[in-house]
Amino acid sequence: MVWPIVLGVLVLGLLLAIYTYNSLVTKRVRVRNAWSQIDVQLKRRYDLIPNLVDTVKGYAAHESETLERVIQARNQAISANGVAKQAEAENMLSGALGKLFALSESYPNLKANENFAQLQEELTSTENRIAFARQHYNDTTAGYNTACQTFPNNLLAGMFGFKLEDFFELEEPEMREAPKVKF
Repeated sequence: MVWPIVLGVLVLGLLLAIYTYNSLVTKRVRVRNAWSQIDVQLKRRYDLIPNLVDTVKGYAAHESETLERVIQARNQAISANGVAKQAEAENMLSGALGKLFALSESYPNLKANENFAQLQEELTSTENRIAFARQHYNDTTAGYNTACQTFPNNLLAGMFGFKLEDFFELEEPEMREAPKVKF
């Protein structure tokens, strides 16, 4: 009489383990898919930057240091591997692009250039897509990491090598402070 109960508990335990394992695999795949969505938007951004730099060159040739920083930051971002290094490289690229856009204020002809305005709009649109993809990735990563750390999932996660994923954070802590405005 005891054997059917023991067998039932073992089968139930096995089914729970299979469900938990499959759930962890599904969540890990979702994290990787969310990362690939960020990657697609970053590639779009990287493709726009050379056109933007070429447009600015014609109007602000003596601003070569700013243009070189943008190109250098873009190349570092393209070659970055891993979430943390990618985030650091994107931080540098965002800063360099900010300086590039600030140049347009000094050059009214550049600011009025239709090609520059279109590229700036496309880049802004792409930045919004990157922000959305980053938020989705971080949400998906939070769900996966939570699943890996909660009981009893953490037992199977440890046994089968499920590792926690990094979040994709662009801003440095000092950039999170509210800017001080003085009149």
